[in-house]
Amino acid sequence: MLTPSSNTVLEPVLGRMIAGVPDVSVHFSRFAVTEIALTPAALGQFAPTGMVAAAHLLADAKVDTIAWNGTSGAWLGFDQDERLCTDITDTTGTPATTSVLAFRAAFQALGIRRVGLVTPYTQDVQNRIMANWATAGFPCTAERASGLRDNFSFAEVPEADIAAMVRAVVQDGCDAVAIVCTNLRGAFLASALEQETGVPVLDSVAVTLWRSLVTVGYPIDRLRTFGRLFA
Repeated sequence: MLTPSSNTVLEPVLGRMIAGVPDVSVHFSRFAVTEIALTPAALGQFAPTGMVAAAHLLADAKVDTIAWNGTSGAWLGFDQDERLCTDITDTTGTPATTSVLAFRAAFQALGIRRVGLVTPYTQDVQNRIMANWATAGFPCTAERASGLRDNFSFAEVPEADIAAMVRAVVQDGCDAVAIVCTNLRGAFLASALEQETGVPVLDSVAVTLWRSLVTVGYPIDRLRTFGRLFA
């Protein structure tokens, strides 16, 4: 997993998710990400050079797949993540994916058309995500955002607030909820919220793990307790 430097959620969450799951280990390489905004400096954090360099370090561990466990492609575009995966695979020989490409695959797998978008981001970033996803055929028919831009602060959004945003977008109308940010604590809320609302709830960290396991042919139903996607 390629990890934003200021992220404090995804590593412990993934450790808990795979605890007791045979034959799976997760390894991490960080690069600098501290702010989510549409300024040139913030966008420049996701230049491919640093990300591919971090991927090279993971390749030294002979991993079976490499995932960018971050959601920058949501506002930069699916094509940005597709190029990143090509660069990683071409230079390391290892199959690659990203959180945002994983969302797209999950929407397709579950037949999702209308998305309820939940993020910690500012509204301009939120609007960019909605425009990109609508163009790709996944319009966001309901949305909630926390209005934050400091990446470290996303981890401090209470689970109760995340759950409230999920319930709100379900009430507004959607086929599935996407919790978009790998520094939000949504993975362990998803299953209960699905049972409560009857709507799939897709957390960024969980979706990235799902896609990574699919890539290597691992039986994902061993993690079915984490939501409908794994079933």
